[in-house]
Amino acid sequence: MLRELCPNVVDGRLPVWFRNLACRLVLLQRPEEPALLREAAGSLWTHGPDWDGIAAELVRRADALETG
Repeated sequence: MLRELCPNVVDGRLPVWFRNLACRLVLLQRPEEPALLREAAGSLWTHGPDWDGIAAELVRRADALETG
C-alpha cells in the first residue's frame, strides 16, 4: 500500500511522518530484508540531516545481511 500511495519518495500522497512510521512498522515485521532496509534508508535521507545517522545504520545492516 505504501508504494501505491507513494510511488516516488518525495512526491507521494502521504505526509513524511506517515511514510517514516510505515517504514518502521514494515521493518519490525521483516527486519532481515536488505531491500526494505535500503528503501527505508532512502526515504529517511530525503527528509533532512536529523535522520542521516539512522539511514546510514539501516544501510550498514543491509550490507551485513547481504554479505553474511
